[in-house]
Amino acid sequence: MLNQLKQAFRQVIESSRKKIDFKNIGYLPRWAILCFDTITLLISLFITRLVVSKIQKTIIVDFGFSSQEVVLLLINILFFILFRTYAGLIRHSTFIDAAKFLIATAATLLSVLLIHYGYYLFTSEEIFFIPQLFIYAVISFCGLFLFRVLVKQIFEIYQSYSDIDTKLNVLVYGTDENAIAIASALKSEKPARYNVLGFIDKEGKNKSKEILGLPIIHINRKTAVILRIYNAQALILADNSLTKEESIKIVDSCLEHNYKVFRAPLISDIENKTNLSSQIQKIQIEDILERDPIKLDNKLVAKEIFNKTILVTGGAGSIGSEIVRQVANYKPKKLLILDQAESPLYNIQLEIKNNFPELQYEAVIADVRKADVLETVFEKYKPDVVYHAAAYKHVPLMECHPSEAVFANIIGSKNVADLACKYKAEKFVMVSTDKAVNPSNVMGASKRIAEIYVQALQQKVNKKNKATTNFVTTRFGNVLGSNGSVVPLFKRQIEEGGPLTITHPDIIRYFMTIPEACQLVLEAGAMGNGGEIFIFDMGKAVKIIDLAKKIIRLAGFTPYKDIDIKVVGLRPGEKLYEELLSDKSTTLPTYNEKIMIAKVETYSHLEINEHIQELITIAKEEDKNAIVKKMKDIVPEFISMNSDYEIFDKKIV
Repeated sequence: MLNQLKQAFRQVIESSRKKIDFKNIGYLPRWAILCFDTITLLISLFITRLVVSKIQKTIIVDFGFSSQEVVLLLINILFFILFRTYAGLIRHSTFIDAAKFLIATAATLLSVLLIHYGYYLFTSEEIFFIPQLFIYAVISFCGLFLFRVLVKQIFEIYQSYSDIDTKLNVLVYGTDENAIAIASALKSEKPARYNVLGFIDKEGKNKSKEILGLPIIHINRKTAVILRIYNAQALILADNSLTKEESIKIVDSCLEHNYKVFRAPLISDIENKTNLSSQIQKIQIEDILERDPIKLDNKLVAKEIFNKTILVTGGAGSIGSEIVRQVANYKPKKLLILDQAESPLYNIQLEIKNNFPELQYEAVIADVRKADVLETVFEKYKPDVVYHAAAYKHVPLMECHPSEAVFANIIGSKNVADLACKYKAEKFVMVSTDKAVNPSNVMGASKRIAEIYVQALQQKVNKKNKATTNFVTTRFGNVLGSNGSVVPLFKRQIEEGGPLTITHPDIIRYFMTIPEACQLVLEAGAMGNGGEIFIFDMGKAVKIIDLAKKIIRLAGFTPYKDIDIKVVGLRPGEKLYEELLSDKSTTLPTYNEKIMIAKVETYSHLEINEHIQELITIAKEEDKNAIVKKMKDIVPEFISMNSDYEIFDKKIV
């Protein structure tokens, strides 16, 4: 019966919506509201007369109003004007308006009683029937208050039904305080974007109960099935107790059936509690990585950076710029942002200026390949800590231009490391890659040679007992959202209508977010004592074709139906899987279970320096084959894949 009434009401609303647009109705003038209130008082007077006649068992003969009632009415209106009860907007009435009416009614009653008893003292005659005054006060107050409640409810119900086609039907996952606060914010949002249908309770303790007038649903089947049963279009995750695995399982179930998923913020993380609904975000690919978030030792990092001069090379790149942002939070004495790309450097400079106005910083245009230019920077600022993120990283491009990989990745790293040692920096932290492990391409091999040199330099200063600089290397996998990574490529291809291109159906990669990668760099620099290569437990490897399907579903499309996925073949130097350790390497644990130290083969500084000098000479001649052959001599495990350089691989008999 109730559903039928709702359906009938909705039909009336929909038919009237074509005739009247309540959204565009202006607010009533104050005199009109005062007139409505006066009419309410007249009705209250008449109802009071009926009630009194029933009590006295008399019959109403005169339907007009007596002079006493007119006086009572005028005094009531006078207090309405005095307390400005008409100034509020009826459709936005609150309990403050009710309080004003209560005060105005009480003041009217008190004034009339004073007039009544004052007149009685001088004449011994009664003007008003006292019980009638109290009955009138109660009826008039209730009438005025209920009138405003009724008007407010009519507007809210109308807006709710008139926007029903534009609002998204959602279920809120969770029944704790966080979920209730989110749902309450969504229900009160104007204009409303979401229509909350109920709460999902994974425990099943509160089934058959309600919150905010909405049902609590026990999750006794797949989340996608519950969404379909309740005709919901999306799910809002607002349960604080959900583990990473549970969240991923829920999101995968929803995406598989083309339901949208949103992530609600934690109430404790929000300063402006009145703006909760606007902070609900769509689930991103970062949220469904099958890996727990990293917990880092911020105190250790702060001790490493606070009140020191910090240099970040490649500071305008995707990794370098995030290192800059995170370093800025720890209040260094001075922050040097070095990069050879003018426009990106200008952009990060503006960002730091706006977000950290009190920070002393310097944007330096310089190329790490030019040792003399770099030396002027070190000589002038004498940095305490150096984060070396400048590098060429695109595998196919470096296959075509191996000399550039040598100049940027090897010579650039050597220049920065040598100067850090010469000017007695406390720490040198190099950003490396998992492609340096058993490299299959020029880029990976160039980063491995840079790693070898940095470790060898550490051994050299240790032997001289002049280890003023600790050299540390961090090694991690692919970074989501970095320049040239697969996720921005997929998103751009989706915007263009597809298809998404992958190089091989079985290719897998490790992924982490940019902030996590940079947190690792900072903590590795803080915990390193020199000579270590830190690697990161990146969880499960992700199949790129599965990643492509998830990104398509997150965008609201169906794989192979709305957006196609095409296999284009492996690129030169690309392998199906990446490794964090070579076959000959082992690991040592650290206090952070997610960070380990790789024990790798080391070289003498004299030996690797001679190799690099020969490589530099060859690279200047731009002989690609000779460059790659020399790199394979330095890094015997460098075995080319899907590349013209495979002919130079040493055959194992």
